[in-house]
Amino acid sequence: MPVHDPASFTSMGEGSTACVGLTKLGASLGLERLTAKLEIQNPTGSYKDRGSVVLMAAAREHGVCEVVEDSSGNAGASVSAYAARAGIRAHVFAPSSVPSAKAAQIRVYGASLHLIDGPREAATEAALAWVDEHGIVYASHNLSPYFIEGTKVFAYEVFMQLGRRLPDHLVIPVGNGSLYRGAWNGFREMREAGLVDSVPRLHCVQARAFMPVVAAYMGEDWSPDGRGTVAGGIASVDPPHKQAILRALRASGGSAAAVDDDSILESRRLLAEMEGIYAEPTSAAAFAGLSELVRSGVIGRSDHVLVPVTGSGLKDTPPS
Repeated sequence: MPVHDPASFTSMGEGSTACVGLTKLGASLGLERLTAKLEIQNPTGSYKDRGSVVLMAAAREHGVCEVVEDSSGNAGASVSAYAARAGIRAHVFAPSSVPSAKAAQIRVYGASLHLIDGPREAATEAALAWVDEHGIVYASHNLSPYFIEGTKVFAYEVFMQLGRRLPDHLVIPVGNGSLYRGAWNGFREMREAGLVDSVPRLHCVQARAFMPVVAAYMGEDWSPDGRGTVAGGIASVDPPHKQAILRALRASGGSAAAVDDDSILESRRLLAEMEGIYAEPTSAAAFAGLSELVRSGVIGRSDHVLVPVTGSGLKDTPPS
């Protein structure tokens, strides 16, 4: 970790989330080995805690006392929680459409929540303007290398929890790609260190209304048309690290799939009814994409597939 003083860390037990077999859902998809890694077990209910603990440790080590973050919800809640624990004041800029449970969670940690009308990118623009005006540190989970160093640990955990082996495939929902990029960095480090001979194929799943990475991977033109999506956590028009995601896609032999809202909500229902896992729509998008990848033959019946359940359904429950 890129933090010199271990005392800078204010851990709340993030990480070491369970890997569980999804026997029934796997069988319904025609898969013999499907595993979920339950990132919903992290302290604030999403994988973002992995990055926030490192980001806030670095801020604390450098004497930062106030930060600005912009988020669609989960990262804002996570940064707010770890900032509170580190004694750092947080300002979170989020779209006014943020789910009420996520907004309440951000506020309960004592952060100042700034709700911004318009698309997700408007919150980023407002945050940057606030940073320029007030001279506060911009602790962006989308841009900070410290945050990615935290999400990298996900890959090492998978290796250890599966008996020092890796699955054949990872299927990850991608907006700005902080988990995707972190996982790729971790797997690549393990290969370079000689711990493994090969890495999993890392597949990217996006909502059809927000598919800049999928379109670029496919060589297709794409531009936003104003449609929304139930998968708000991956509603990114122009990820700042799109090229890095694409490089990881190609280097790992991964593929990319776009899914519509109906398939996302159906996957969310099946995951709950078959396996007892209550995921937010953004997480369910990965399972909808998995179905597409199996149907197209990218993933075979006997392949071992791991899917992270990135966020809790308790934080984002769309109308039935």
